[in-house]
Amino acid sequence: MAMNSKKPQMGAPKNILVPIILLHLRDINAYGYELMEKLTTFGVDSVDRGNFYRILRQLEKDELVTSEWNTEENGPAKRIYAITEEGLSYLDLWAGSFGEYQKLLTNFFKLYNPFLFPSTPASKKTDEADDTND
Repeated sequence: MAMNSKKPQMGAPKNILVPIILLHLRDINAYGYELMEKLTTFGVDSVDRGNFYRILRQLEKDELVTSEWNTEENGPAKRIYAITEEGLSYLDLWAGSFGEYQKLLTNFFKLYNPFLFPSTPASKKTDEADDTND
């Protein structure tokens, strides 16, 4: 049976977009299209535009972001989004979760490809010391 040599196309899951959006809004207030550009720069390969704006509306309903119409510029009015205090707290929760996931992923890749994470004598001593404290 021949394996398909194509790489699987994986879009970002909806829930992972939330902390990335909040992270960018932590630094600047932005229009939706600016946030979509930042997601692409961040490394998110594909974002469905309709889904993206549904996520923004849900974040606003959940009071994690606010938006207001900017009518000061020429052309049609555009919504500008900002993070709320609740959004900042929610972002902190995600950061804590990502820290835990990072540990799991590191352990996964240590098993998957131990040559990427060679053991050093110093780390073995530390591991052995940790084992004696159990």
